[in-house]
Amino acid sequence: MGPYLDIVNPVLWEIGHVGWFHEYWTLRQAHGRAPLIERSDRLWDSSAVAHATRWHLDLPDRAGTFGYLADVLTQQQDLLGKADADARYFYELAIRHEDMHIEALTYMRQTLSYAPPQEMGSTLRPAAGGLPGDVAVPGGLWRVGSTTDEGFIFDNEKWAHETTLAPFRIARAAVTNAEFAAFIEDGGYRVHGLWSDAGWAWRERRNAERPVYWQPKRDGVWTTRHYHTLETLAPHAPVVFVSCFEAEAWCRWARRRLPSEAEWEAAAIGQPTADGTRLAEARRRWPWGETPPSPQHANLDFAFDGPIDVAALASGDSAFGCRQMIGNVWEWTASDFLPFDGFTADPYKDYSQPWFGTRKVLRGGCWATSERIARPGYRNFFTPDRCDVFAGFRTCAL
Repeated sequence: MGPYLDIVNPVLWEIGHVGWFHEYWTLRQAHGRAPLIERSDRLWDSSAVAHATRWHLDLPDRAGTFGYLADVLTQQQDLLGKADADARYFYELAIRHEDMHIEALTYMRQTLSYAPPQEMGSTLRPAAGGLPGDVAVPGGLWRVGSTTDEGFIFDNEKWAHETTLAPFRIARAAVTNAEFAAFIEDGGYRVHGLWSDAGWAWRERRNAERPVYWQPKRDGVWTTRHYHTLETLAPHAPVVFVSCFEAEAWCRWARRRLPSEAEWEAAAIGQPTADGTRLAEARRRWPWGETPPSPQHANLDFAFDGPIDVAALASGDSAFGCRQMIGNVWEWTASDFLPFDGFTADPYKDYSQPWFGTRKVLRGGCWATSERIARPGYRNFFTPDRCDVFAGFRTCAL
């Protein structure tokens, strides 16, 4: 089950919840089947079962939980071939929901100091160094959001709409561990003026002096906890497990800023006009073009067992020369998580609507994110205090 914490679920509960979500939306909603376990809604419905109670439910044991998942899958396999387009929507939704929880279970293992997932990715992370400098992105009209051409999308991405962007300069790569260490060593965690009021209150409450898993520097060397072991901090890998508050403080110290989500999206999949003076109307499906992601383009789907150096995977560069905008680490943006104009909730009404105005948008996916979730238009969202997720940041010039 794991210990009670506000930022994690009981491990066994979370696995059962994944099976319940599949069953609820595909077998029950799409096909009208009766529940496989009569009391399942009282066990696993995250909208109705209070977080604090999840450690005290009469859950099936481990074998029973995985047996339930197997039963759901067997029925899905029998029914999927008969599903119409409306029903298939719910299969797509449930698959992506499972993707999200696979990633959550992975950072939960980090939070709880468990052993790393086994046989999920190469432990040989490319040592490619840093990638300093900015690229210029011209201004112009940009259609932020997603369209029907992209297949399955979530309600908060609807729909693509025009916004005007001024020209801006954005970093070629995410901020690295070495760059973040300079902020710590310059006393950045102790300078009130570098932090927002909410950020300083968070720092004081946690008595934060460095990223959550970093250990005090000894003999000139930074180390960090990687699951249940300590390892030397990779200087050119992106800083990860930092809150939006920490990202904002670093930006003030470095005289930089976080990009808006529209700027991030334009830098990732936008293209310049032939004369380079403005953003073109055409956009790429992925930063590198139309081909699906591979380990040569992006650190996704557990290609490696953690973040890799920011200069790796040059074949994944965007049209403007930004690297690793998909995969490696999620990137905080300056944008609040708000609905686009004309928003209407999809059938899973609790996916987006309850969280508008309380969270910040992250873009791009991380090494443990599936290709299905890490589309450039996908809007991830967490409260700005969360430092347990695979999040880093990229910055813009002022």
